[in-house]
Amino acid sequence: MTYRSRNHAVPVTDVVIIGAGAAGLMCAFTAAARGRKVMLIDHANKPGKKILMSGGGRCNFTNMYTEPANFLSQNPHFCKSALARYTQWDFIEMVARHGVPYHEKKLGQLFCDNKSSDILEMLLEECRQAGANLHMDTSVQQIEKTESGYSLQTTLGTLHCQSLVIATGGLSIPTLGATGFGYQVGKQFGHTLLPTRAGLVPFTITDQLKELCTELSGTSVDCLVSCNDTSFRENILFTHRGLSGPAVLQISSFWQPGDTVEINLRPDHDVPAWLSQQQAERPNSELKTLLGEIFTKKMANLIAEHWFVSKPLKQYTHAELADIAEKLSGWQVVPAGTEGYRTAEVTLGGIDTREVSSKTMESLKSPGLYFVGEVLDVSGHLGGFNFQWAWASAYAAAQYV
Repeated sequence: MTYRSRNHAVPVTDVVIIGAGAAGLMCAFTAAARGRKVMLIDHANKPGKKILMSGGGRCNFTNMYTEPANFLSQNPHFCKSALARYTQWDFIEMVARHGVPYHEKKLGQLFCDNKSSDILEMLLEECRQAGANLHMDTSVQQIEKTESGYSLQTTLGTLHCQSLVIATGGLSIPTLGATGFGYQVGKQFGHTLLPTRAGLVPFTITDQLKELCTELSGTSVDCLVSCNDTSFRENILFTHRGLSGPAVLQISSFWQPGDTVEINLRPDHDVPAWLSQQQAERPNSELKTLLGEIFTKKMANLIAEHWFVSKPLKQYTHAELADIAEKLSGWQVVPAGTEGYRTAEVTLGGIDTREVSSKTMESLKSPGLYFVGEVLDVSGHLGGFNFQWAWASAYAAAQYV
């Protein structure tokens, strides 16, 4: 792999890939291994910035239980072909071949034992071995369709290629260089852009619940979180601004402004029956004492203070116990919004996949133009699924560019 600045001569190339993230790197070495002359360009100064920060610095690089049901799209069948042709096991085999140590954290989520840079270095080594050319600090000013492919005006000069791959990602985490460039290219060549919004993102709370969230900031609780007929069972995390944690990030992709989110704080229990039993067995115990046995003492006291009048259990009527049970097993929250792209792990929406070949990732509007990864309207659940989509979609395109 040659690593060039903008001042060096530009090689003749078959394929230009814009975006040196997960999908772009995967596509580059896979296409180069087929004998294609590949140039991978990016406006950032270093490749794979999202890879490095992902998974808390350990990169949740795939999920053992990947299947099409783990992805959101207005065209849900689109992802099936690519996911079937390059599976999580294919990527795991490459990780093992490079000697990268990894482990399952939970729910099939695979993380590096050491650090995310192990995955990035693996991808860069594959690019070196295959002979893909990587050019950072390279901006694209203009793209035109030509008789033989595409012409790009860049800070490297004019590039000509037969195939152009857009691997620029979405809008999430702009501090790492995310822009809407890929969407602009799609629109330029006649593609429909489905509305984009932040996904896998914390909720913000502005009503009276914010005080409770702020006071409980840092507290994590195992919950069942539901919205729009979809539920996730994982932890929620109270923050100074609202709610986060895996269950909240998951459900945020199914939430629309104004929707109610229901949180079951005791998902393994029949709460009404449990309260009735406790009232019968220990009538003189205070409610906050009882809550302190299932939550932290701080959380129990704050819940009792904000939601209930704490008194001996024998003093509650059946109706009052029913209200307490309903609150604990069906806490209704209407978020004010989300933290937005600033902290979102993925962008929902994007290039309409009904205008892209599910087999090749090639544009049905402009031959020779390909879209891979997050720029497409395919978004995975939390847990390594979005990386697997990057690997699979990039591999699919790389067979045909």
